[in-house]
Amino acid sequence: MEKRAELERNLKLLIIDACKVMDAPDDFPSDAQLIGPDSPLGLDSLDAVEIVFLVQKQYDIRIGGEDTSRRVLESIASLADFISQEIG
Repeated sequence: MEKRAELERNLKLLIIDACKVMDAPDDFPSDAQLIGPDSPLGLDSLDAVEIVFLVQKQYDIRIGGEDTSRRVLESIASLADFISQEIG
């Protein structure tokens, strides 16, 4: 199991690459909004679908329905929490 800081860093890098974020900030807070107008990465709902697919493929875990995915994709921190809980 990856250490928490390493997991968050890896998630940031995976998301920036998968969602093709050209002007990604060098670093952004893990608790910053991940999707929507306040996202430092400028991600939208189509990017959210890509992130769900990416996480399922990379970590072999499933992010359930709309309510679950909305909660999980609030931030890098909430995504890392979910992955940590699912992997154990």
